[in-house]
Amino acid sequence: MFDTMTMTKIMGGACGALLVFLLGGWASETIYHGGASGHGDEAQGYKIEVVVAADDAAKPEEEIDFALVLASASAADGEGLWKSCRSCHKLEAGINGVGPSLYGVVNRTVGTEAGFGYSGALKAVADVWTPENLQAFLENPKGYAPGTKMGYNGMRKVEDRANLIAYLDSLDD
Repeated sequence: MFDTMTMTKIMGGACGALLVFLLGGWASETIYHGGASGHGDEAQGYKIEVVVAADDAAKPEEEIDFALVLASASAADGEGLWKSCRSCHKLEAGINGVGPSLYGVVNRTVGTEAGFGYSGALKAVADVWTPENLQAFLENPKGYAPGTKMGYNGMRKVEDRANLIAYLDSLDD
């Protein structure tokens, strides 16, 4: 069934198909790149000049007093925000998850939850989890404590952070 003539036809067909693909690639390169011989000979794209008004460039970001935001925080709203934390943390005293138990975390000494191995990064940045320290940590954990093991990107809204801290503070005695 497979004789020399059949094998010659198969090899001829494969070589012919390869030749068609190579010629197609050469033709499309010539059509789309205009026959340019080298890459990078001409600028790619367009440069758009952006003019920044002097008024816009010098506006500093408004500093928000966290104590005022925390005073008006809602523990009920913070309970809803807890959803993003509960996959790693527990609210029962002495029960740790991937992260330490957050029962009584507000005004607790950093790194003292029994049975949890804290990273040195947290112990180096703060002594006590004050609401202000918690707020800074929740905003950007990796920026606040470089080297922390916590893999959370942070809460962007200061009101959300204040609500969550108020909820955590309402749990313990």
